Amino acid sequence: MRYLDPKNDLTFKRIFGEHPSLLKSFLNALLPLETPIETIEYLPAELVPEIPIFKNSIVDVRCYDQKGKQFIVEMQMLWTDSFKSRVLFNASKAFVKQIDRGREYKGLQPVYSLCIVNEIFEPKVKEHLHHYKIVHTAHNDKVIPGLEFVFIELPKFKAQKLQDKKLSVLWLRFLSEIKDNQENIPAEFYEFKEIEQAINLLKESSYTKGQLETYDKYWDSISTEKTLILDSYDEGKIEGKIEGKIEGKIEGKNERNIEIIIDGYKDGFTIPQLSKLTKLTEEGVKEILKNNGFNDL
Repeated sequence: MRYLDPKNDLTFKRIFGEHPSLLKSFLNALLPLETPIETIEYLPAELVPEIPIFKNSIVDVRCYDQKGKQFIVEMQMLWTDSFKSRVLFNASKAFVKQIDRGREYKGLQPVYSLCIVNEIFEPKVKEHLHHYKIVHTAHNDKVIPGLEFVFIELPKFKAQKLQDKKLSVLWLRFLSEIKDNQENIPAEFYEFKEIEQAINLLKESSYTKGQLETYDKYWDSISTEKTLILDSYDEGKIEGKIEGKIEGKIEGKNERNIEIIIDGYKDGFTIPQLSKLTKLTEEGVKEILKNNGFNDL
C-alpha cells in the first residue's frame, strides 16, 4: 500500500476540508483553547482573495469554539514577507465582518489565525510554534484582545521524544513525516482513531487517475513558484531580505540552504552530501542542523 503526502493541496483538503471531525481533532490538539471547537464553517471560494503569489495557500475554514471565538485555518506551502500581510488581512476581515453597521463593538469576538507553514521563516528561532498577540511594548502583560496568530513551521518540527504519543505530537508528525509514495506508517499513528482515519484518506488507491494527475501538477506548481520567488529576490522585484545568518555563526547562508539541509537530512542525506548540495562546509551544515533542533549528530 502506498500513501500520498498530506501537505498536497488535494490531500490536505480531502482530510481537513471534507471531514470536520478531523479538523476539530487537529485544532483541539494543537491550540491551547479554553473551550473546545464546537462548529466549523467552510468558506466559499469567493471569500479568498485572488492574489497570484498566494495561489498555493489554503484559506477556506473558519471555526468557532463554545464561547464564539473564531479560528481561521490556513496552510501555506510558500513563505514570503508579503504572506504576513495576507494573514493579517484575512484575520482582520473576519474580525470586522462580525458586526453590522450601527451595532455596538462590545459584541465582537476575538479571531485566531492558525497557519501551518511548510517553510522556515524564523531561522534564528529554534521553536517551531510561534504565537503573536497585540501587546504593550513596555508591559507584556497588557494585551489588546481581538487578533491572535499562531504559526507552525513544519520543517522545524521534530518530536523530542518519538515515543511521545500525545495527539498534538502525532498530528504534526502526520503532516511532517508522511512523504509521497511512502509504504510504511509508524504503528503508533494507529492508536488514535482520528489519525487512522486521516491515514486511510491518504491511500493512493483511493484516488482516480485524474486526481493523481492533479496531485502531481500541484507539486510542479510549488516547484515553479519557488523558482519564481527566488529569481524575484535575485532581481530585486520582491522587497525584503532573506535572513541567512544562524546566530551570527554561519554567514551568508540563506533560508533556501536551511530548507535544503533540514529536508535532506530528514530524507536520509549524509552531512557530506548536504555540504556538496549547498556548497557549505560540513561544520556549517552541522551548525544549521543543531540550531534547528537536530541534536543527534
